[in-house]
Amino acid sequence: MVIDLSGRTAVITGASRGLGEAMSRALAEAGAAIALVARDVERLKAVKSAIEAKGGIAELFTADVTRESDVTRLQEQVQERFGAPQILINNAGTNIRKPLIEFTLEEFRSVLDSSLISTFLLCRAFVPGMQGTGFGRILNMTSVMSHVSLPGRTAYSSAKTALLGFTRALSHELALEGITVNGISPGPFGTDMNLPVMNNPEANAQFLASLPVGRWGKVEEIGALACYMCSEHAGFITGTDILIDGGWTAK
Repeated sequence: MVIDLSGRTAVITGASRGLGEAMSRALAEAGAAIALVARDVERLKAVKSAIEAKGGIAELFTADVTRESDVTRLQEQVQERFGAPQILINNAGTNIRKPLIEFTLEEFRSVLDSSLISTFLLCRAFVPGMQGTGFGRILNMTSVMSHVSLPGRTAYSSAKTALLGFTRALSHELALEGITVNGISPGPFGTDMNLPVMNNPEANAQFLASLPVGRWGKVEEIGALACYMCSEHAGFITGTDILIDGGWTAK
């Protein structure tokens, strides 16, 4: 099976590093033009250069996707550069790990805003351009923490569980338009967010011992999954969440 995304444009948030960077590279290699979105300009430039070095098409856009005015501006800029995109990957998100009683209201809201409110704003901005075309793909990066949880994850689990509900509801709204809406729930991948565990030898060994596959996920594996989910081949998959977690939640 060949994944060909030629002629498609994908907006990918949190594209400057980690899973967002991996998905951006993968979709670009499959032929999509990529609108790279994040706040870190220098890192975005590096991702853009890497994509272009392999013959891909990418443009960078800086935005705080929790701000309505930024998302409005982003939609206008992407429209001007590429026209209406057919693919939206809501990957931006933050995590604060601490006991509930130590959270400030501002901290708790910031985690919710980064995953849930940003996705609402981006879908509201970009869905109209997909409607009436017969094709659209929306991927929301949920998390295994929307299915199971751990101490210190009250904010993150709340945000990701809400995002899963949002995904299911929106899929019903858009199904007859040919627009699919799905979640991808990554488990433990070797990204910056997991460095506190990875850099602690004892904690790292204990964690890997609890994973059936015995290793951290490779970001390229997320990229390959995202390519498939954004292709014509995945048109019958909507309103669901795909766990890619090395068997963690199967225990």
